Amino acid sequence: MNAPIIDPLQGDFPEVIEEYLEHGCMKCIAFNRRGTLLAAGCNDGSCVIWDFETRGIAKELRDDECSSPITSVCWSKCGNRILVSAADKSLSLWDVMSGKRITRIVLQQTPLQARLHPGSSKPSLCLACPLSCAPMIIDLNTGNTTSLKVSTLEVSDNGPAPGSRNRCTDGITSFSPTAACFSKHGNLVYVGNSKGEILVINHIDGGEVRAMVPIPGGSVVKNIVFSRNGQYLLTNSNDRIIRIYENLLPLKDEVRALDDLNESLNDQNGVEKLKAVGSKCLTLFREFQDSITKVHWKAPCFSGDGEWVVGGSASKGEHKIYIWDRVGHLVKILEGPKEALIDLAWHPVRPIVVSVSLNGIVYIWAKDYTENWSAFAPDFKELEENEEYVEREDEFDLIPETEKVKASDVNEDDEVDIVTVEKDPAFSDSDMSQEELCFLPATPSCDAPEQQDKFIESSSKLVDSNNSGSPLSEEAGPNEHTMNHNSSPVEDDAGGARIKRKRKPSEKVLELQAEKIKKPSKSSKSSKSKSKSLVDEDDGNGFYGDAFSDE
Repeated sequence: MNAPIIDPLQGDFPEVIEEYLEHGCMKCIAFNRRGTLLAAGCNDGSCVIWDFETRGIAKELRDDECSSPITSVCWSKCGNRILVSAADKSLSLWDVMSGKRITRIVLQQTPLQARLHPGSSKPSLCLACPLSCAPMIIDLNTGNTTSLKVSTLEVSDNGPAPGSRNRCTDGITSFSPTAACFSKHGNLVYVGNSKGEILVINHIDGGEVRAMVPIPGGSVVKNIVFSRNGQYLLTNSNDRIIRIYENLLPLKDEVRALDDLNESLNDQNGVEKLKAVGSKCLTLFREFQDSITKVHWKAPCFSGDGEWVVGGSASKGEHKIYIWDRVGHLVKILEGPKEALIDLAWHPVRPIVVSVSLNGIVYIWAKDYTENWSAFAPDFKELEENEEYVEREDEFDLIPETEKVKASDVNEDDEVDIVTVEKDPAFSDSDMSQEELCFLPATPSCDAPEQQDKFIESSSKLVDSNNSGSPLSEEAGPNEHTMNHNSSPVEDDAGGARIKRKRKPSEKVLELQAEKIKKPSKSSKSSKSKSKSLVDEDDGNGFYGDAFSDE
């Protein structure tokens, strides 16, 4: 029977926990662009970078000024920088290779999420979503902040209202936590507000609201995120429904297309015009929910290729991850330990999901691969029972007749290019002008000074003992070897390091040595007599006589 053929459209998602990472109490995670490094923000204010290939810690970013829990981590496009937001209202930008902090900005409110501008290799702008304040664009070089509008009421018929209404004051103006994200190239910002609306904002041109898309039900938007290719937008609302919208704007010239839509609808004003433009920007594609349990969702996101949608259960005491295909079918429910799930991330290019539990442990979910022997030989067949096999006449020939007839289509004179790197379609928009950081060099850790001193002391004693006792050990008989072995712990009392390095003999070895002492062989007896005669003949002047006289 032939080996079963696996459908490539099925099973390309994780199934079991492959491994877990443990270092302090981790709270949030993020992959770099290639998925080779994993950054995790910890409860003590540090950020740990894991080498995802070796599953070892590559670097630890620690700030002496920050000891509060990390709320979010974000990589730059080329992976050279990391933006970290903390519960002490701070934003810190780090250089990954050197491990040094570039800048630190303190806001008026705690940033729940912060994202670097995705269109630049060394971004100076970031988007922050504070706890009780409107989302804002922050210039990391100057520290200037620009608050974004979170409601269509701030847009009058004559144009946008003054931006002072969006500024965070000392408790006078209160906002519920608002979700926001950049578009694929960072030209637009999509904001999900507490009224169940998606606002499309041009943050470059004064933060003006250019379109609005109402969400069915009008519930508070808790999460909003784009797929990796920028073609789909995901929203997670308080009505326990995950919605997928298709992006109708072109990816590169989205600002110009948005301006053309506004000019073509000049006959309308105010909110109606924003809704008309919004209907040409986004269209509802799918809705996902658990119609039985009606659970809230935590950290929903797309897979690397956008074919799968994943969301974690926000229920306390359970670690469940739901996976849907883009059509809307629930394909898998991953059940982990009895620990609440707080964050989730899908690997950029592999079917791997990484989740963070409330206890600070990171779990790696991967596909449960089964052995497929047909992958080693295309003509391999799995048999249910024995079958009679008739071999071919030339089956065991060095060059079978069937291969002699075949003509080679490969021109052996053609030069093979081994220098040019082919472009990966998954990273087709990579900025080749900036070298991308995919791996971090390993830094070996030094031994403790006490261990080094002990090693030097033990090695010097070992050299001295070898120089003084080497002739005896080479020419001594079996009985003398046993005597020296038994007396070695007494001689090594002064140097404890040598005793620790000696290997304790097993009980079986001790029994064999005892039997040899009780019942010596004929060869040992003859060697004894020979050695004794040599000692008598030398009359104390030879080497053996000196050795025995000292003992």
